[in-house]
Amino acid sequence: MTPFSTVSVAPVPPMSPDVPRRDRLALYFDAVQTPSGPLAHPHSNDSAAACESPGSGTAAPCIYQPRVEAEPQHLAIRGLRYHLRTWRTGTQPTPAPVAGKTAMAGKTGEAAEAGESGREPPLLVLLHGWMDVSASFQFVVDALQGRWRVVAPDWRGFGLSEGSPGCAHAVDSYAFADYLGDLDALLAALSPKDPVRLVAHSMGGNVAMLYAGIRPARVAGLVNLEGFGMPPVEPGKAVDRYRRWLDELRAPVWLRSFASLEEVAARLIRTNPRLPMDKARYLAGQWSRLEKDDAGGAGAARYALLADPAHRRINPVLYRVDEAVACWRAITAPVLWVTSPGRDTFHQFTQTDEYRRRLTAIARLKEVELADAGHMLHHDQPTLLAGLIEEFFTS
Repeated sequence: MTPFSTVSVAPVPPMSPDVPRRDRLALYFDAVQTPSGPLAHPHSNDSAAACESPGSGTAAPCIYQPRVEAEPQHLAIRGLRYHLRTWRTGTQPTPAPVAGKTAMAGKTGEAAEAGESGREPPLLVLLHGWMDVSASFQFVVDALQGRWRVVAPDWRGFGLSEGSPGCAHAVDSYAFADYLGDLDALLAALSPKDPVRLVAHSMGGNVAMLYAGIRPARVAGLVNLEGFGMPPVEPGKAVDRYRRWLDELRAPVWLRSFASLEEVAARLIRTNPRLPMDKARYLAGQWSRLEKDDAGGAGAARYALLADPAHRRINPVLYRVDEAVACWRAITAPVLWVTSPGRDTFHQFTQTDEYRRRLTAIARLKEVELADAGHMLHHDQPTLLAGLIEEFFTS
């Protein structure tokens, strides 16, 4: 693995026995000082400590409190009403740099010039993954220290974006190429002239990697968070794939609903056991909405996920590795490839020689592995990730 050479790591005081020890980049951030003391451990939140302290006199469940509030916005994208979240960071105090360290979390380069001149801060566009929403990036946004204009859309049929014109849901299924079309239109609206800095997770990373090769002049740099692509598939399986898709179109599809936000939060933690409860409760309120079923009546209201059930239908088009790699080869922007140590069964293909050969197609690639993180690394290590993003785009 190629090291991220601009990051320096130094020893720090020992952590308490109940805090998991981290290695590599984590050590740096545990030593960063803020005006109020050491930067919070990536698994903690000062709002959580406040609302869970004994004798606080409140019975309300602890919920993560954003440090930077999002401004909601709607934009017409290819005939759909797209929902965006916009954050403006850098109004919070900037931590003093640690002696001997790079100014990873400070205002450097273009971000510093924007703050000093009063002009519009540089744009970051964040792209979420499958079955997720734009609010998923809140923890990373809160950890950014420079002055940025951060915009995150809900992909079509996710969150508060329409799935088809005038409707939250699509007609019956989604085509992957539409995400490329949506991204192209979104960037044209947000930054019609200048190339854009992208941070993208999972499915969003897969979209961004293709787009960066298809429209190389539109991408200034890309931080890809486990947007691995897909395992190779034999062309002969196309018949069964199309047949399965046709069969699925005949049957209704649904997503589970929940009796309470606590149930939603518990579901998020089952998927990601590293997720603290206060953050799970926050995400639960962004990931779901209280709705009544068709029958109505007393006690019928339940929390429905903000995702079109049609997203569960299989993609009828096989993943074509050669086509994806051709797009990756056409990328001219620098790419920061951020991964976690663990791999679930599906992602085991990323540890093969065949997959390592794919990565050689990316001309300006740097790889970083975040310790003590899983696939939702923007939830597990938001402080580390925010520092990497700012260092990558300001160095």
